[in-house]
Amino acid sequence: MEKVRLGIIGVGNMGSGHAKNLTEGKAPELELVAVADLRESRREWARQNLPETVRIFEDGDSLIEAHCCDAVLVATPHYDHPRFVIKALEHGMHAMSEKPAGVYTKQVREMNEAAEKSDKVFAMMFNQRTNHVYRKMKELVESGAYGSIKRVNWIVTDWYRSQAYYNSGGWRATWAGEGGGVLLNQCPHNLDLLQWICGLPVKVQAFCHNGKWHDIEVEDDVTAYLEFANGATGVFVTTTADAPGTNRFEITLERGKLVCENEQLSLYELEESERTYCFTTKEGFEKPAGHFVTLETDGENPQHVGVLRAFAANILRGEPLVAKGCEGINGLMLSNAMHLSSWLGRAVTLPVDEELFLAKLNELREASTEKKAVQEVTFDTEGSYGTGK
Repeated sequence: MEKVRLGIIGVGNMGSGHAKNLTEGKAPELELVAVADLRESRREWARQNLPETVRIFEDGDSLIEAHCCDAVLVATPHYDHPRFVIKALEHGMHAMSEKPAGVYTKQVREMNEAAEKSDKVFAMMFNQRTNHVYRKMKELVESGAYGSIKRVNWIVTDWYRSQAYYNSGGWRATWAGEGGGVLLNQCPHNLDLLQWICGLPVKVQAFCHNGKWHDIEVEDDVTAYLEFANGATGVFVTTTADAPGTNRFEITLERGKLVCENEQLSLYELEESERTYCFTTKEGFEKPAGHFVTLETDGENPQHVGVLRAFAANILRGEPLVAKGCEGINGLMLSNAMHLSSWLGRAVTLPVDEELFLAKLNELREASTEKKAVQEVTFDTEGSYGTGK
């Protein structure tokens, strides 16, 4: 096999962007051979914008059952991600899921179990893991050179979305159609990076405000407190209503502090561990001495294209994936914990009570109402996924 024949299920905002990258040859070992979408308007877009050789299906099931692909990329509304991945694997196809891996971890766990039984490749579209800034942060934290993590703060409020965005699809920003708001749509990358670099917390207390700034059912404003196994604490703040927003990710370690802001990474290095200094210094107010360190990275940030290339390379030659599919459950676990904590009005421990989470989610799904102000639009996502997006 010289190329992997790929089908895309769902050609909305993200799926159409992936299709464009493939038809422009940006992932040369992947050949787009099929797309599927439930909406006639998107199938017409495919007829007008994709090569005539690309087959167009009315739904993902038909695409998979046609056996015209070696692999599929699932870019549908969230609830369907696990279902299509499982079906593709069962039909002998490799699979990649857009973020999030699903809506609730019980569903994603079933997907991971299906992947374990399969000999096919399963990957996640966590494109922010390709960013040299975050890769450097992970390298420095995991090296142990700066000691253990003491504090993690991430305020990521540069996810601005207007009401027109939420009105662009009937499934958007509803419990029945999307399963969540900013945590499940915009922040899966941030939550994945947070756990990828710092590990999962063991306790979460969150305050999720539903429809605070928009006419929607789901959360658009979140503040969460985190506790980690080693005693470190953290805060995660996000919204889709701040203009201008902020994206500042801080990791305080025993011998330094990493700060990522405005796509720039800085490291302040202490001359000795703060923990040692604290209990040995005779000074009462003076801080431990330190200095800023110039950091070097490879400067590469291939984003979605990098994930697609790695997916093909793994299928063809066994090269590493950017993100294994089974890792998608981790960031979702954190998202589920934030939702559940807010619903219960108390702190929750991880792993979350999956049955309780699903019961509470189903209550919201049953009460979900059909959106009336829908004006279907497919937005161009190019440039909307910077350092934190």
